[in-house]
Amino acid sequence: MLIFKMFRQGEVVEISTSTQVFRGVFIKEEKDFLVVKLSNGYNIGIAKRNIKGEKSLGMVRREENTMKKLKEHIRGKALPLISILHTGGTIASKVDYSTGAVIARFTPEDIIGLFPELRSMASIRSRLISNMLSENMRFSHYNLLGRAVEEEVRRGVRGVIITHGTDTLHYSAAALSFMLENIPVPVVLVGSQRSSDRPSSDSAVNLISAVIFIINARAGGVFVCMHESMNDSSCLVVEGVNARKMHTSRRDAFRPINKGLVARIDYENKRVEWLKDLEKSRGEFNIKLFKENIKVGLLKAHPNLLISELECFKHFDGLIIEGTGLGHIGISETDKLTKENKRIGELLAGLARRIPVVMTSQTIYGRINMNVYSTGRDLLRMGVLGNYTDMTSETAFIKLAWLLSNYKKEEVRELFERNLRGEISDRTEKEYFLV
Repeated sequence: MLIFKMFRQGEVVEISTSTQVFRGVFIKEEKDFLVVKLSNGYNIGIAKRNIKGEKSLGMVRREENTMKKLKEHIRGKALPLISILHTGGTIASKVDYSTGAVIARFTPEDIIGLFPELRSMASIRSRLISNMLSENMRFSHYNLLGRAVEEEVRRGVRGVIITHGTDTLHYSAAALSFMLENIPVPVVLVGSQRSSDRPSSDSAVNLISAVIFIINARAGGVFVCMHESMNDSSCLVVEGVNARKMHTSRRDAFRPINKGLVARIDYENKRVEWLKDLEKSRGEFNIKLFKENIKVGLLKAHPNLLISELECFKHFDGLIIEGTGLGHIGISETDKLTKENKRIGELLAGLARRIPVVMTSQTIYGRINMNVYSTGRDLLRMGVLGNYTDMTSETAFIKLAWLLSNYKKEEVRELFERNLRGEISDRTEKEYFLV
């Protein structure tokens, strides 16, 4: 029977079985197996009964000397100054091989250590705004981010990168687009799916591509920069009000909706292919925050909708309806089985008199046109807004909440259908479908 050597946590080990040799960092010993972290970042449990041999290869190398050198490098270089603001997520994290846990890395030295290519590209300012899963974001967090961006802009940075969880990244991009009026520098949101020291991570390509974009941009705005495809050759830059996450897990999940691309970043050659001319801001930079107690609802129209699903919105400040097709919801009594639809229509009419009620479409692509069918025309007569707009439901939700936070109700009704940040396209182009 093999007698196991007592390894220390963080020790690099080599363990042999009858079929494989495993090299990695020792994490812990359980009753029947040893836990080792492999070089790909994953933990593996090796059954003791299968182990034929084991040896130590030494402790994980410490980083103190490397960090000291990086600090000297960062202080001494005259490069474009870019600020990185962190809200959590995996893009600024790595595996601590002494414990096996994923840990956050937020200092400028940490960022340069994780992404060494940045050494010759930019000087980095980096700080933590919040460390959270993006589905937990609230309007108050948008205000924190907006104020942090404003502070960095006033300090004279070339641009700002925001690391963000991907689930609600497009909501935050839209929120910042409306909050930051006449932003003079690029603000780029990036995310990733794997921690930064794993071989399969997409974080380096996304973040470095954002830096390339900022260095070459000659105008401001809020953008999203993520993978173009499943490989690492390029990233796409999309306007913050037009971006949407279109897949649960793919690296190339973010696409522009009803609009074209801003730029393609050639990561391998560090070049920008401009696909749209950016206009420089003409007014004074200003920030308009969200009222944190504003209540805006988001209702998805569906068959067999019940009036009870709408009644909770009586006490809201605004409502987005994600309708079907060109912008519809069942409000007509066509036979004895559709009496509930009529009641829904009566309730909607009352809501639309008191609060802004906005129509968007579940189709994601395309434009609202409530003039075509009788249901749409009835909704228009009720005062439902959104006709001829082509915003995503997410952007419409953010825009309505922001308008209600900063303008009187009658102004909101007029401003909602006005193109403020590029969120409404001038015309629908077929080449923008499934970009």
